[in-house]
Amino acid sequence: MADLLNGTLIISEDPVRLPLIGSPWPSLTIVSLYLLFVLKLGRKFMENRKPYDLRRVIRAYNIMQIVYNGVILIAGLHFLFVLKAYDLRCITKLPLDHELKSRERWLTYSYFFNKFMDLLETVFFVLRKKDRQISFLHVFHHLVMSFGGYLHITFNGYGGTLFPLCLLNVAVHVIMYAYYYLSSVSKDVQTSRWKKYITIVQLVQFILVLANFSYTLMQPDCNASRTVIYTGMFISTTFILMFANFYIHNYILNGSKQKSALKSD
Repeated sequence: MADLLNGTLIISEDPVRLPLIGSPWPSLTIVSLYLLFVLKLGRKFMENRKPYDLRRVIRAYNIMQIVYNGVILIAGLHFLFVLKAYDLRCITKLPLDHELKSRERWLTYSYFFNKFMDLLETVFFVLRKKDRQISFLHVFHHLVMSFGGYLHITFNGYGGTLFPLCLLNVAVHVIMYAYYYLSSVSKDVQTSRWKKYITIVQLVQFILVLANFSYTLMQPDCNASRTVIYTGMFISTTFILMFANFYIHNYILNGSKQKSALKSD
């Protein structure tokens, strides 16, 4: 657990406090400014302005995300399957004196920091006046992944049970940002078919996460944090329901409407 001392949350198990970790105020400030901009100030600012042409900026951002997540993915797979830092049957964070603890910290922190980088995606939507893409699901997902990461590291430390699941999320991000980049340079890629596949990949990701948590619970001698597991199961179930609802409304119901419209023509 973390202790409250002079208004600052201190990680009692791990004394290493990297930037944005230790005090809740930096993370809270970022997510508060994010919400204020994407829901109010940004839209007000763009109200009487033409959409900004951010194609080059977004392409550079997508390439950066592909490289950043790709490096984490390779390093994480090496950590799991070459260095074999964890017992995959029951993954718990490494002890402070473990020779790979520093690597576990930096891999976890790199993933956590990327969740704040992801917030720029919504800022681009606002500046391009793509308000229809700023759905409740979109904003909720970014908030949970960013501030939720802070809470996990603060109260549970770096790495552990969520490590391979975050690595799965990194792989999904490589695919997702590769699609974003390709769709920005080729109109042929900008089809609902590919968007549908991306949503399916995200759904499969959350189902696998839920399955992994369930498997961990079935290990009789596993002392992985039950709080983390149950919280993760709740969030995963929530995302499954929300993404499934999005998929049904956008690719099944809308698809049926479009086919009906074509037949009537």
